[in-house]
Amino acid sequence: MPARNLRSIILALLVAVALPALAMAAGGGEHQVDSGVILKDFIWRCINFAVLVGLVAYFVKKPLRNGLQNRRAEIEKTLADAAAARDAAEAKAHEYQEKLTKASAEIETIYASIRREGELERDKILASAKEMATKIEQEADAKAASAVARARTELRAEAARLAVELAEELLAKSVTAADQKRLIDEYMQKVGELH
Repeated sequence: MPARNLRSIILALLVAVALPALAMAAGGGEHQVDSGVILKDFIWRCINFAVLVGLVAYFVKKPLRNGLQNRRAEIEKTLADAAAARDAAEAKAHEYQEKLTKASAEIETIYASIRREGELERDKILASAKEMATKIEQEADAKAASAVARARTELRAEAARLAVELAEELLAKSVTAADQKRLIDEYMQKVGELH
């Protein structure tokens, strides 16, 4: 209720209380015992009271009605706002619940996808490791075979060299100058036969 309406109501109530007191004070100090005068005084007081109530009702009725209507409108607006806020909050809660449900489902999907990708990656790594182990084994076998072949070749070359050296030593020890002369003559005779 606005402050102006409240002031009007308070002023009207003060006038209602002050007017009868002023009327009594203006009556003077005489006490009349006459019943007609008392009845007249009572009637004037009733009329005065009725006029005062009428004036108060006239001046207070409209502001009081407006104040009550405004208050009712404010209460209705507050209730409507509260209902709208409650509905909005319920809608938001429902929306968040749906989002939470969707997020949970999406998390499960992502988790399953990651697990599946991890298993595929593990299988790829194992297959690659097996393939690499096979290649390494084959390379090791090839290198070992190559090393064995090279060692055999080197051993043969060494054996041949040693055999030649041994044969040279044996020839040097066992062939004499007469044997050399005889070999040269035989060689010359064979060359002469060929031509």
